[in-house]
Amino acid sequence: MKKFIQKVTTVSLEGNAIHYGLLVFRILLSLELIVVHGLKKVGLCGCEKEQIPNPLHFPEAFNNLFAIAANLVFPLFVIAGLFTRLTILPVLAVTLTGYFVLHWSDPLIIRDMPYMYSLSFLLLLVSGPGKYSIDNLINKKLLQ
Repeated sequence: MKKFIQKVTTVSLEGNAIHYGLLVFRILLSLELIVVHGLKKVGLCGCEKEQIPNPLHFPEAFNNLFAIAANLVFPLFVIAGLFTRLTILPVLAVTLTGYFVLHWSDPLIIRDMPYMYSLSFLLLLVSGPGKYSIDNLINKKLLQ
């Protein structure tokens, strides 16, 4: 019983489990962002093209391009683990703007979506993509 409790309560950031977890987490999180939000912005989800909000009053073309890239293009980089921390920044810009600007006065049930995306991508920003990423391969090549 003591070994079981020790195994269940041990916190280890070493070994492959954390890296597999980061791989699965970044793939599933990015796919969800692409499918649920990105495809709607370009009208590829079998539904009408979504009107992209512009709460910061940027030029319309820039705002639309930035939002589409943050919801469709940059998550593909996160999935591959290529320039992960850099490509998370525009995604966070959109999700944090959604939380703090667009939905700040909305009920919690509406605000929770950008909140959870922001927290999840912040976790990846801090942790990095893990060992199973193109970033890791690039680092290995640079260190040789």
